[in-house]
Amino acid sequence: CNHCPYVKAIAARLSADAKTLQNIDIGVIAIMANDPKQNAEDSFENMSAFAETHGFTFPYVIDETQDVARAYDAVCTPDFFGFNQDLELQYRGRLDESGRMPAAENARRELVEAMVKISETGKGPAEQIPSVGCSIKWCP
Repeated sequence: CNHCPYVKAIAARLSADAKTLQNIDIGVIAIMANDPKQNAEDSFENMSAFAETHGFTFPYVIDETQDVARAYDAVCTPDFFGFNQDLELQYRGRLDESGRMPAAENARRELVEAMVKISETGKGPAEQIPSVGCSIKWCP
């Protein structure tokens, strides 16, 4: 979501890491599941501006019904899911060690490493550290 400090902390790294993945033919999509009525910063119009500001080269879409978030058991923003070519979930972790502040420039690129491993072997890494962030703002 656009207003979450955890997402803001990783936006630049997410944009760069997505480009890295796209350059090796790994698809990327971001799904905003928050109820935009609870925070105007999460509106579709603001999503478009956020994507442009951060140079997103991947679709950034809204889950208006929150059905996708529920199907994936998403719990926070951001929350990362990586699938193999058979659409089997192989990674449920974090982008990197960022929290409310961006990680150091030389921090492990955990999502990139996981997705490269998945593309090469079909399996995710044994160690997966859950993402932390803001709770999803569910519709009433």
